[in-house]
Amino acid sequence: MREHARSGGWVEAEPAVDWQTIAIAAGLYLCFGLVTWYYAVLPSWLVVAVGGIIICLHGSLQHEVILGFPTRWRWVNEALIYPSLWLWLPYRLYRDAHLLHHRDERLTSPLLDPESYYLDTEAWARMGPFHRRLRLALNTLLGRLLLGPFYTVWRKALRLADRIAAGDRAYLAYWAGHLPAVAIVLIWVIGVCRIPLGAYLLLFVYPGLSLTLLRSFAEHRAMPAVGERTAIIESGPLFGLLYLYNNLHALHHAEPRTVWHQRPARYRARQAELLAGNGHYRFRGYRDLFARYLLRAKEPVLHPFEERFA
Repeated sequence: MREHARSGGWVEAEPAVDWQTIAIAAGLYLCFGLVTWYYAVLPSWLVVAVGGIIICLHGSLQHEVILGFPTRWRWVNEALIYPSLWLWLPYRLYRDAHLLHHRDERLTSPLLDPESYYLDTEAWARMGPFHRRLRLALNTLLGRLLLGPFYTVWRKALRLADRIAAGDRAYLAYWAGHLPAVAIVLIWVIGVCRIPLGAYLLLFVYPGLSLTLLRSFAEHRAMPAVGERTAIIESGPLFGLLYLYNNLHALHHAEPRTVWHQRPARYRARQAELLAGNGHYRFRGYRDLFARYLLRAKEPVLHPFEERFA
């Protein structure tokens, strides 16, 4: 058993292996195998729906591995999510960036938080008119879902090209380790299941990344008080399972060592405290999010008080 401390001064023992997370991984790879194997006889709408869910859930599983689940052995955990179903992002690059993101005093800073969608004034000044309009569109939920996957991958590709030109060996090492993880998936998808690469990107990767961006769309906001920067998005079991209850994001930042299937109970136990601490930054489900921000920008593109992070 492992033990860890939680907010409130009490300690809970963890099993050496979290079998519920193992079961999620096993079910995910089984579904992936079945959908790709029977791709040719399945209707496209079903492939998009199930394929997108699989890719998104695999990303959620990667997030749990970053936190040290489902076993006490990191190499076992990382082997569990090693095949890169979404192809575009090295796991270890995601891991290192996400651990920086968990320094809450830096949350939303366009310079210090690698997951921030805000821009600083210098970055905005360098952008052309088209890029500025694109960034404005990405601050609406519709823009984030439709254009966000392409934009996210495009920006990562530009970053990779820049690091190659600079000869950044540490950054390139992330990608060198990522190539076999991509090869495993493409050998199965293209070589065995005969799915064209374009079809896999369009029917699996793009909707999967879009669903991931739905989760992160309202997770954080720029506020002077650190505690008020992180949201709670209440949801039913469908989205809860898809995101492994990371939608209860203020709880996750308060208790990063709480495993996904314990988060609903912990949220119920601490609901009043968490909502008081985050300034009642809460959405009552993703329907609420769509109603508010489908065509309306949630926040400005420029960070409203970037000087605080100088």
